[in-house]
Amino acid sequence: MSRIGKKPIEIAKGVTATVNGQVVAVKGPKGALTLTLVDDVTVSLGEAGITVAPREDTQRARAMWGLSRTLVQNLVTGVSEGFTKNLEINGVGYRAALQGKKLQLNLGFSHEVLYEIPEGIEVKVGKPTEVSISGIDKQKVGQVAAEIRSYREPEPYKGKGVKYAGEFIFRKEGKKK
Repeated sequence: MSRIGKKPIEIAKGVTATVNGQVVAVKGPKGALTLTLVDDVTVSLGEAGITVAPREDTQRARAMWGLSRTLVQNLVTGVSEGFTKNLEINGVGYRAALQGKKLQLNLGFSHEVLYEIPEGIEVKVGKPTEVSISGIDKQKVGQVAAEIRSYREPEPYKGKGVKYAGEFIFRKEGKKK
């Protein structure tokens, strides 16, 4: 039995949800999202909220049960509150700036890295070393943050590069004489 899957999904104030077969549509103050669930689970809308249950007792159905419930929960949270990922840039001369719909990154290369910001994602640069990525789709926000981080991942000796806020970088000791 899935501990996560058993819980009904509470619908926040100002959010409307509709279930049409395997398609869940959620509309809220920040926008609207839809999700098509796999055929191994059933989804229903009741007074307690949205409930997800396995269609039959198979390994795949039980695995999809908790996943599907979490995906629907992310829809409800996204349209009501949204998701945010913060990145920190460490290194001498490393910085970020916004140029319209592009994020300009100076990461120690001989050229500047220009990252095209996808539709539905908002990027803010408070300080030149801090980047905030926000949006209503959790997967898209995480993907954009991972792509920006992949340009220069933090290295273990000095910690230079792009890292998530609060991420611990395991530091190595340099060469000994």
